[in-house]
Amino acid sequence: MKHYDLLIVDDEQRYADMLAKRLGLRGLNCRICYDGRSAIDLVGEAAFSVIILDLQLPDLYGTEVLERIKARRPDNVVIILTGHGTEKDKQACMSSGAHAFMNKPLDIDRLLTIMDRLKTRLV
Repeated sequence: MKHYDLLIVDDEQRYADMLAKRLGLRGLNCRICYDGRSAIDLVGEAAFSVIILDLQLPDLYGTEVLERIKARRPDNVVIILTGHGTEKDKQACMSSGAHAFMNKPLDIDRLLTIMDRLKTRLV
């Protein structure tokens, strides 16, 4: 698999750490943020191939984080990951530029398939 730099944004630290470890075993370089503001700041400093963004964060709702990320880096691929998202959330995220909307627990094989389809866009 092609090398990707991923940012995982999730306030559930154990889940985020486990996800980063599982993706790391597949050769993916992952960084983690546990809140929305930190993610926005980090996106301003570094480029990521894919951002995996939880909707329910302690400081900002995921749609707001998505909009701020897209304002800074419109070409970033953002995949929403949620355990509690509604159809309304999905529509809002997709219209704000999310590439995909996935439910927890994350199906890593599905994520890798999505990323493989994007390989011409991802640097």
